[in-house]
Amino acid sequence: MKTATKDELLKRLRRAEGQMAAIRRMVDEDEGCVDVLLQISAVRGALGKAGQVLLGSHLETCVSDALTSGDAEERRHQVDDLMKIFGRFGGITAR
Repeated sequence: MKTATKDELLKRLRRAEGQMAAIRRMVDEDEGCVDVLLQISAVRGALGKAGQVLLGSHLETCVSDALTSGDAEERRHQVDDLMKIFGRFGGITAR
């Protein structure tokens, strides 16, 4: 993983950790349900963005390398992995 990508990913994960800590505090202090739900939504958004950063990096490195390598087995492996990822992140399924 490139240093810039790693830095961006870590920044987003730290943001999500901070939001999670805020949620724990809010629950502990009996804050309103709506406020807690809004924070949960913010965490989901932060993690989604982190996933996008990592997926972009994966496509630019591992998948790109597999497509140009001439190794059919590695290409198949990368396609299978992408189908799993898209199924989990985007609700896309195949086969």
